[in-house]
Amino acid sequence: MAALLEYVGCVHIYLGPYRGNPIALYLRRRESGCEIGPKVYPWNDVLGVGETPNRAAADFEEKWKAKGLTADMYSGPAWEGGIKPEKPAPPKPAGAAKPAVPAAAGLTPTTQPPAPSDGGQKPAAAAAAPATQPTVAPASVPQPSGQSN
Repeated sequence: MAALLEYVGCVHIYLGPYRGNPIALYLRRRESGCEIGPKVYPWNDVLGVGETPNRAAADFEEKWKAKGLTADMYSGPAWEGGIKPEKPAPPKPAGAAKPAVPAAAGLTPTTQPPAPSDGGQKPAAAAAAPATQPTVAPASVPQPSGQSN
């Protein structure tokens, strides 16, 4: 027996300043998944495929937008009932790998590793000592009462 079609929504195409008749979207359930698409030529070649009706609806929307119509030439798709298109989850960003500091090295955060001996000459980057930033007192320091500047 052929799978029955279920009406799931519609899309409107604008013909100039006028809105055309709605194009019905139908769902066909199969063992391998679901398919959503219109049954009207020339739009019947856009077919959304997914494991569930919601994923098929999301696939249909992506393919419909890639069809070549500008956003002002159509309205929808408008979904009926409980269909809410599921967008695929965005890929997770790759976590920054933290460099492993061996505890056996004996270095504390305040100690520097010994500089390599290169005949007594220091490179320019190693010659510059790290400058400490002077602490700046805030401009408005509250004074205790009874004292003046």
